[in-house]
Amino acid sequence: MLKKLFGSAKKAPSTVGQNTAADAQSAIPKSGAADTNEKHRDGHKRGRERGANKAAAKAVSTWSLKDFDVAPEEGKTRFHDLDLDERLMHGIADTGFKYCSPIQAASLPHTLRGNDVIGKAQTGTGKTAAFLITIFNDLLSNPIEEERFAGEPRALVIAPTRELVVQIGDDARKLGKYCGLNVVTLIGGMDYQKQQDKLAGMVDIVVATPGRLLDFEGRKDLYLDQIEILVIDEADRMLDMGFIPQVKRIVRSCPRKSHRQTLLFSATFTDDIIRLTEQWTEEPVNIEIEPESVATDTVDQKVYLVESQDKFKLLLNIVRHESATSVIIFANRRDETRRLFEKLQKAGIRCGILSGEIPQNKRSRTLQQFKDGEIECLVATDVAGRGIHVNGVSHVINYTLPEDADDYVHRIGRTGRAGATGTSISFACEDDAFLLPGIEAELGMKLPCERPPEHLLAGVR
Repeated sequence: MLKKLFGSAKKAPSTVGQNTAADAQSAIPKSGAADTNEKHRDGHKRGRERGANKAAAKAVSTWSLKDFDVAPEEGKTRFHDLDLDERLMHGIADTGFKYCSPIQAASLPHTLRGNDVIGKAQTGTGKTAAFLITIFNDLLSNPIEEERFAGEPRALVIAPTRELVVQIGDDARKLGKYCGLNVVTLIGGMDYQKQQDKLAGMVDIVVATPGRLLDFEGRKDLYLDQIEILVIDEADRMLDMGFIPQVKRIVRSCPRKSHRQTLLFSATFTDDIIRLTEQWTEEPVNIEIEPESVATDTVDQKVYLVESQDKFKLLLNIVRHESATSVIIFANRRDETRRLFEKLQKAGIRCGILSGEIPQNKRSRTLQQFKDGEIECLVATDVAGRGIHVNGVSHVINYTLPEDADDYVHRIGRTGRAGATGTSISFACEDDAFLLPGIEAELGMKLPCERPPEHLLAGVR
């Protein structure tokens, strides 16, 4: 049963009770919840819902769908075909999106009607835009006129890494440029007070890592009992990083699943993830986008068989080649990324490093420099690399093969994005070549293995 019809008011609360405090809170009608909150949120600032801000309203008034002409094309879904709010369409037009990606075309008709969705899709397939478009269109279609509390968002997105949260927040601000909705990102490693100040007013959408979100909720700067849409992104990575207990606490703080829309995305579905989806969603639509359509169609994959002592010189020759305009280099460990970064700098390569040992503010600056073309190479670990969503990456280099085959797919997904093509080069040496069969099994294909061309080995030893 749908939680709400597209464009209609929210469903009336159910009379079926559950045993958690969050469920009891969610069963209170909207006005009753506000009265109850006023009693227990000592001095918490209140305010009234505002319409779209004046700048956004003015921008919309001078723009119409006639300014965004996209011809129908067989086999493709246009955003025009989805009956989206015009303010949101203006933001989509500015981003240059014209046709839905496969995950967007498959999921949006369901999510826009209020269905829960479980999506299996790799990064780089457009799932971020899919759930953001759903959130914006829903909040615009169902404005709240009565009194609201500060620090009381209507939509919540949780993601496993700080870089991914920042990227989602940036994408949200671009898509929602003319919507007049307030987006706040909450991550560790950044100034706590500045993030706290952003929660002091009306908040519509929060994007956060689990730990930092619970910090703000524990200090009663943030309340989740009015969440209408909950998005859990990269659930498999949440599990790998040990965040599931925190995510469970967050879900319990939200209205029960019959009173919210839940969207869950994961690149892989283990038995543990499947059990969690059953707990957190209600009659979900299951959507699967095969990774082969992402990994093999737009990325030229190569494996170079090389001795470990020759790897750095091979790397240096590749990044110095004129075709390598924007390169991400992956290694498995922090100490290895640090050594590579230092050696590349000494060799005169403009590069940056993204790993867990680097302070968050510096990581953010480095990623922005990479986006702006100020540096040509990034050396990253898998955890930090999950948040790298940059169009135009020419090469991904696996300096060491990942121990988890899923990470290989995520790594090469950093290139060949947004319809472009890219190159993935993996180094296989005596220490890690045994990992190749597992990667090939994950891809469902054999990877071409060869000796590097002589010109890339020039100068070795």
